[in-house]
Amino acid sequence: MASNQMIFAIAAALAVAFLPALAVGTEHWVGDDKGWTLGFDYAAWAETKQFKVGDTIVFKYKEPSHTVAEVGGADFTACNKPAEATVMGTGDDRVTLDTAGRRWFVCSVGLHCQNGMKLKINVLPADEGAAEAASPAPGSPSVPPPPPASSPAGKVQAGLAQAVVTVASVIAAVLVF
Repeated sequence: MASNQMIFAIAAALAVAFLPALAVGTEHWVGDDKGWTLGFDYAAWAETKQFKVGDTIVFKYKEPSHTVAEVGGADFTACNKPAEATVMGTGDDRVTLDTAGRRWFVCSVGLHCQNGMKLKINVLPADEGAAEAASPAPGSPSVPPPPPASSPAGKVQAGLAQAVVTVASVIAAVLVF
């Protein structure tokens, strides 16, 4: 009887600890371990990702070599940065995806945009992500690649895996005891 109560208490504690983490959006490092740089195919990179409301995209680069400016579709195509566009230049620029729809980003330094340093994404509503994941487009990978181990998302994933192993060990010890 006491063993069942202990297992229930552990399961409840795990649910309380891990449910908030599951509700948080995904953090996408633009370009994965390559970052925001010249000579990278951001269109191909974006095709392998699923962006949802609540996710964050992170542009990592060496400042002042690059910038990030969010622009409209026509400006994206023309590699034009309108005067009213907000330009980020910290080298660790974070954009929270708070609405569904298309988003366009360019580097506004020199001819970087014309040389491919631009990103177009489609942000899905938060509740449609699961339905989209259940039916991937033909030719797309059925399981998205894991985040880079050095990224915050990769570190969280590794930490959660270690926590699950630790909890499983505790539960096994309680059951044996």
